[in-house]
Amino acid sequence: MTATPRHVIFGTGAIGLAVLDALRSRGETARMVNRSGHARVPDDVEVIGGDARDPAFTTEVARGASVVYQTLNPPYAEWTAQFPQLQAGVLAAAEATGARLVSMENVYMYGRPDGRLLTEDRAYDAHTKKGRLRGRMARELLAAHDAGRVEVAIGRASDYFGPRGGAQSNLGDRLFPAALAGTTASVLGDPDQPHTYTFIPDIGEGLTALGEHPDAPGQVWHLPNDPHTRTTRQLVDIAYRQAGRPRGRLRAMPPLLLRAMGLVNPTMRELVEMQYQFAEPFIVDSAKIADKLGVEATPVEQALVDTLRAYRDG
Repeated sequence: MTATPRHVIFGTGAIGLAVLDALRSRGETARMVNRSGHARVPDDVEVIGGDARDPAFTTEVARGASVVYQTLNPPYAEWTAQFPQLQAGVLAAAEATGARLVSMENVYMYGRPDGRLLTEDRAYDAHTKKGRLRGRMARELLAAHDAGRVEVAIGRASDYFGPRGGAQSNLGDRLFPAALAGTTASVLGDPDQPHTYTFIPDIGEGLTALGEHPDAPGQVWHLPNDPHTRTTRQLVDIAYRQAGRPRGRLRAMPPLLLRAMGLVNPTMRELVEMQYQFAEPFIVDSAKIADKLGVEATPVEQALVDTLRAYRDG
């Protein structure tokens, strides 16, 4: 291993790479950590392979860092078995090295919106297996911070979209190639409910700000979202228009079909319990990070343009 840079990113998926992009735009370097030791990154970025569940390994690769970012996210079907151990490994590294821990989370722990905005002070009222797990993991991090063991800042995003969003994004591989080709896109849930989607580069910028700002630790921050929440259908229509195609052709995947697919596909099976997010307005407020840290969301029209360009360029 080379000398450890100030920033160590655990995870080389879409979010980890977005953090890397944000850091490099600031002239910073970073070490990335994943299971394989390989990732599609510039040649001057070091990627270390190993098991993040092993505190000895995570501590060694983070030694000398000022900030570590936890962006690891195992497949849905492996959450219960893998996720707490992965978080514990990264937490142990931050505690042992004295680095600030910036943790990427979603908003599953809140449960159903019930007609209200989701804000950072919302109680953890999850009714799903994955939501309850997320709540336990968040409490563990904040307890470690409150006990003075480690500085922790938590960033939470809604369903994400953007470059590298891939098949995991509701506005990803099922939408943008179809928009470019003028064929029919497919989405999960009711496309006519307002739904917050968080742009992946904004997640990277937000997490990087949490690593830098003196007021970030000890708090939960919703990562930047365009305040003008659209429905999924409206976003699909914008994407088709920007691709130079007629109004978006859209196929919504009903819950019954999702359940049927879940009989043979573990990922689809795990998605079933999360469909409540698309059954009513699901609006995640991010005014706090904008007001207190000055991190604004990319306007959604520009975010969709950038995503289409990334898909077009391959």
